Amino acid sequence: MEGVNGSSFMKYGSFVSILVLILAYTFRTPPDALLDDRLDNVLSSLLRAERKVGIDIRARPKVAIGFGGCVDLLVDGVSLMNEMGLSSTNQPLHHDSIENAQQLAQSFAYFFAPGAASERFVMNKTLFSELVETSRGLPGNRWAVGGNAPVMAGRMANEGCDVLLGGTFSPDFTEVLSQHIMVAGNVVEEPDIHLILEYPAGASWGPYTSRRANRYIVHSDDHNPYLDSMDDFAEKLQDFNPDLLVVGGLQMMDNFPFKPAERAALLSQLADMMSSSSAQTGIHFEMASFVDEGLMKDLLNLVVPNANSLGMNEQELPNLLSLLKGSNITVLSDPNPRVATVLDQMRELYSLLNQHHRAGDRGAASATGRRRLTRLHVHTLAFQAMIVTQGSQWKNTMSATAKASLTANRHVCGSPDIDPSKARLIMDDSFSVSRQEGSQRISVDESRPVSCWHEDDYQVCVAPVLVCTEVYQTAGGGDNVSAAGLVLQI
Repeated sequence: MEGVNGSSFMKYGSFVSILVLILAYTFRTPPDALLDDRLDNVLSSLLRAERKVGIDIRARPKVAIGFGGCVDLLVDGVSLMNEMGLSSTNQPLHHDSIENAQQLAQSFAYFFAPGAASERFVMNKTLFSELVETSRGLPGNRWAVGGNAPVMAGRMANEGCDVLLGGTFSPDFTEVLSQHIMVAGNVVEEPDIHLILEYPAGASWGPYTSRRANRYIVHSDDHNPYLDSMDDFAEKLQDFNPDLLVVGGLQMMDNFPFKPAERAALLSQLADMMSSSSAQTGIHFEMASFVDEGLMKDLLNLVVPNANSLGMNEQELPNLLSLLKGSNITVLSDPNPRVATVLDQMRELYSLLNQHHRAGDRGAASATGRRRLTRLHVHTLAFQAMIVTQGSQWKNTMSATAKASLTANRHVCGSPDIDPSKARLIMDDSFSVSRQEGSQRISVDESRPVSCWHEDDYQVCVAPVLVCTEVYQTAGGGDNVSAAGLVLQI
């Protein structure tokens, strides 16, 4: 009897088990739903972190930003290349500057496939004019206020700052700026034009497919390389008394045909202006795509030592670090680096730039007159990373990192509101803090996605980016992200 009952029980138990499996399979949570839930949770948490710190609009922070300005003409890069009759080349090559159509095709292919941002000066004025005229006729082309300084100024004014902007602009240009932006600089009838060749992830051009959305920029500037607005800007800077001074747009000097010693004289003048700023004024230098080794060395000697905050992307970080260590410029780096790789590079850069300072110095400047680097912000497609010296003037690092992350999506998607259905997380669920063996691994907590910890004399914060999947514009992304991060730290 016991055997019969036991057998019946086993048969019944097997039936129940199978039924449970069927029900579990039928009503299981789809993988996409789990991913959607995680993305929603991360977004809510990032927004909460951003709102944790606000700006007192009754006492708007004062920010001075230079230099340059232009109008951007944005087009689909592949469409422009095809319309110009430039077929895909089987020989992608890096060129410091562009002299003819073949070099343009080779250079575009070089950066297009990995999806790396790049900016090049076009020596050939006739070629550049042809590119502009062809772009005007392309469907979907659009014009926008451009240039590092104006873009950062616009973001900071929108976020609650009063801004002094140094640049050379046309009357039409100044009319579209925020009422909270005061312009210092010359007025010109015809502003410089920058061509922004945008492309989405997965775009194809001949045998090449872009790994990520990005842009290739070409220009043939007449005004920006000379920092035309610097004298007027420096004069107004005295009375403006900013909380923050931002310097950018210096890539316009890259491979520009200056007369002998002309560029060094301009940068020496800029260095004097920076060094004469109050020790209480934070100074931020926004990096860009540089390939002229002579210019980079001038920047390392004259500009970087006078800044205590640096901003850059995943291409510019190893480029600067390589030159600082005595190697050649790194033209193309991994466009999707691991967190551990970036953090190791940031630590090394922070250490090298501060090695001439007194041990334990926490001030804005050292006894040598050089400013101590106390803030380093690296923005990548997948994440934002910041290093901030403890006890320095920079505050709210966690919230600033969150705001930078959210701004990346807002700008690229072209909307102040973030739509989770148009975003995805490509940063891993966890990351190592270093590539060294045995390094700590940190899990990304959905409820607290900004990971912060202390090392040596600084704090490190890392935040995932909700990567926009329906790209409106990549150009100006770094400027918007850097500006947004700075707003909460001054």
